[in-house]
Amino acid sequence: MKGFLQIVPNLTFGDDVCRLFHGRGGLFAGDEHLCLDWYKPVLLLTSFKMLETEQLDELVIAIKALWQQQRPTETLNLVYQYRHGGQTFSELLHGEVPEQHIVTENDARFLVHLLRGQNHGLFLDMANGRAWVKQHAKHKKVLNLFAYTCGFSVVALQGGADEVVNMDMSKGALSIGKQNHVLNDLPAGARYLGHDIFKSWGKLTKLGPYDLIVADPPSNQRGSFVATKDYERLLKRLPDLLAPQGEVLLCLNAPELGCDFLMQQVANTAPQLSYVERIANPSVFADIDEQKSLKVLRYRMS
Repeated sequence: MKGFLQIVPNLTFGDDVCRLFHGRGGLFAGDEHLCLDWYKPVLLLTSFKMLETEQLDELVIAIKALWQQQRPTETLNLVYQYRHGGQTFSELLHGEVPEQHIVTENDARFLVHLLRGQNHGLFLDMANGRAWVKQHAKHKKVLNLFAYTCGFSVVALQGGADEVVNMDMSKGALSIGKQNHVLNDLPAGARYLGHDIFKSWGKLTKLGPYDLIVADPPSNQRGSFVATKDYERLLKRLPDLLAPQGEVLLCLNAPELGCDFLMQQVANTAPQLSYVERIANPSVFADIDEQKSLKVLRYRMS
């Protein structure tokens, strides 16, 4: 925990949600299991391996010192989450979590839930992807596949998109997505389809074509999407959904699969798509091997 304890006293955080310490990137030897996130007004400490009581106490002391330095007049709110073997254990160590917990990122507002399972409602490493969409969505029709809580839809409409079609198997996630649109005063322009993407090509085609498609699937979720076998199925369909010169952001967050995997899949199954660039991740998510970090690849219809 040496790296964590050295870095934490120098951290600063403001109003926007963000990652503060990213041990998962491997840049802090021995601390690969630790992350610290800021979901105003709550700090979230995550460990991917069991911590001894003394170790957790040492980390909490460092976090308390940081809090006293940054926000001396406010009460510390701290959640601890331990993940192992596909299970997630969450505990409120100090303070409280707002009943309706709303965070901000780049002038957008999102509902999050830190005490309910592994996913909190907003993936922080995708911040630059959302910023790119907001900047490039003006006057475009957008298809948001594997929409989750519709973060891409919110920022696309903020950026002037004409319409966004959100599709996800989870009606619960889409329900939160609808609330996110209301939070941002976006009562119109978004459509929500709670369907299995692989059984809905006809409907998606009828609603298209799309100037911009965002595909951000889970990397390995049984019954939904497994990248090694399902990305090819997805890619075969995308060219038929895109307008001429339409663009697509292909996302992959599987450490064991690098850019080469995704680029080869595109070359094999959707050669009409031309590679443009990889969207950089936020600097705090730097990785000792960038092929293991989040991949967001931009392609354009030839």
